Amino acid sequence: MSYKPSLRKKYKEEIVPALMEQFQYSSIMQVPKLVKICLNQGVGQATQDKKLADNALAELTLIAGQKAVPTKARKSVSNFKLREGMTIGARVTLRQDRMYEFLERLVSVALPRVRDFRGINDKSFDGRGNYTLGITEHIIFPEIDLDKVSRITGMDVTFVTTANTDAEALALLKSLGLPFKNQRN
Repeated sequence: MSYKPSLRKKYKEEIVPALMEQFQYSSIMQVPKLVKICLNQGVGQATQDKKLADNALAELTLIAGQKAVPTKARKSVSNFKLREGMTIGARVTLRQDRMYEFLERLVSVALPRVRDFRGINDKSFDGRGNYTLGITEHIIFPEIDLDKVSRITGMDVTFVTTANTDAEALALLKSLGLPFKNQRN
């Protein structure tokens, strides 16, 4: 038997029936599900120091457990000393088992390591059922070795769901374990 993440099993066995009851879905196919998690890290100082972009790629690869892809500048901006094609960030898209494993690590290990943590903001939904979480320090992840970090950077974590409304997405993400600040239904 192959390995299945415990969060995926919990989704199928507990979360789907609970959401069907809460939103009165007639079919199991109407229940919103997590499609992918996108990690994005912009490195503005990479225009001066090329090594910062390489470090961001390596660190994002460590955090995600999957190779990060560099993001390139589309236009040249002379005021920022930016040329078209320069590497200015890194991104990773996680799906399937890796996505559930990352979510489990984020909720149980990384978020509790944030200083003065009181939950995440529940107002960062985009109106179409997707949620973006901004992380100010990437060193909250245990995979990052503090001694090797040259600069503490932030990153965005976007949760893409099949939910049609923000309320459905909030219910899904809350049941998956994301600790929201304002507990509203």
